Amino acid sequence: MTELTLKPGNATLADWRAIYRGAVPKLDDACRPKIKASAEAVARIVAKGEPVYGINTGFGKLASVRIPAADLETLQRNIVLSHAAGVGEPMPVAVVRLMMALKLASLAQGASGVRPETIELLEAMLVNDVIPVVPAQGSVGASGDLAPLSHMTAVMIGVGECFTPHGRVPAKVAFVSHGLEPVTLGAKEGLALLNGTQFSTAFALAGLFEAETLYQSALVAGALSTDAAKGSDAPFDPRIHLLRKHRGQIETADALRNLMAGSAIRESHRVGDERVQDPYCLRCQPQVMGAALDVLRKAADTLETEANGVTDNPLIFAEDDTALSGGNFHAEPVAFAADMIALAVCEIGSLSERRIAMLVDPALSGMPAFLTPKPGLNSGFMIPQVTAAALVSENKQKAYPASVDSIPTSANQEDHVSMAAHGARRLLGMIENATAVIGIELLAGAQGCDFHAPLASSAALEAVRALVRAEVPHLDNDRHFHPDMEKAIAMVRSGAAVQAAGAVALPTIAGAA
Repeated sequence: MTELTLKPGNATLADWRAIYRGAVPKLDDACRPKIKASAEAVARIVAKGEPVYGINTGFGKLASVRIPAADLETLQRNIVLSHAAGVGEPMPVAVVRLMMALKLASLAQGASGVRPETIELLEAMLVNDVIPVVPAQGSVGASGDLAPLSHMTAVMIGVGECFTPHGRVPAKVAFVSHGLEPVTLGAKEGLALLNGTQFSTAFALAGLFEAETLYQSALVAGALSTDAAKGSDAPFDPRIHLLRKHRGQIETADALRNLMAGSAIRESHRVGDERVQDPYCLRCQPQVMGAALDVLRKAADTLETEANGVTDNPLIFAEDDTALSGGNFHAEPVAFAADMIALAVCEIGSLSERRIAMLVDPALSGMPAFLTPKPGLNSGFMIPQVTAAALVSENKQKAYPASVDSIPTSANQEDHVSMAAHGARRLLGMIENATAVIGIELLAGAQGCDFHAPLASSAALEAVRALVRAEVPHLDNDRHFHPDMEKAIAMVRSGAAVQAAGAVALPTIAGAA
């Protein structure tokens, strides 16, 4: 178990990625005085007896309803239970852990009025790997991710279920077996825990981290396909890209050029090639993939800022015992970031599918039809290309911007919402689709390069081809294709294809490597 010191308000994307990959966050002790001061401020506000939203009033459209002091604990319990109204499949455990850590970092900045013992329980649940079962559907991305965060909070009061090292069990059973005690929520605490953008942000960050692996894998597969098609590396000449000046384009061209450096296949047709220009799917890789890289980096900047913010309501300012109502729970920044990631993922997969289609077409690739030595008797890569086309089209449908949609909620009190939640939640599925496309391209690229033997590609690409061939032999005659595809997809998903080409430095999303 790797521990990570979490500094609320100052965590890096690398920190969030480490938590997503399994590191256990422990709060920096420097934040604890602010937590205590914020909780004490809430106690003083309650003692004054004046109506303050979220502390001694109803919620949403019911904000004008005054709640007596004797009912404040019941009020906080009721909001958790009533708002735990999600549906659908449970969130992936890794994303729930990330959501919990994001909430922990938000509360620990001392602007939410949550007591130290409540925050310590959330921290202890992460340490003990007691992870709430959270239905993934039911948030519109404002007023916060209410339903999913309520399911998280319900476990803290002993209601619901958890994933634990010993399986899925009732919350009370999990707490007993790990020596934890459910908390009785005080004034403001229920609202603070279930209000915020942490569900949407967690899914968007998970998408961002997986998209980086996808982008790098697509560069490797694209370079391999370029050599398989005996494409030119001239379009990757740095002089071209320096004139346009986009950082992502420049770095992508450098990576593609370096991936192909030293290829004997490339040298074999440098002189006397009758083809003047390659198809766009080869020639325009720096422009398309570079633009995707720039968009992913912009999304990364937005999400890093969001992850370090405080997004519940109202916010507590302990210096003068003020509770200010605002709209930090509105996840519009996350919605925009998720839409940007979706667009980039869609285009990465789309370009890859076009390279597969080019490779299986003898009129374009100069190789046997569908990359099989005996076309007709064998179908070769005919249907894997169809599968790639299906996945790409599915992603095009999913890439429609979520942020342009809105629907009023809470009797029109909450009349504009971000839809960040499902905008971010779709990303992992889209990336899985694109991962399969890149996996198919790896197989097609390796098969195409086989036809050029005894000529070899570059050292980096030959290492990638060796990785593929260690698991999937050359396709001489048709065989059950699905197992081959699953092995190649796993190489992309795990980052193994990128690691195999590790001698060549590939661009990263800032801070996320």
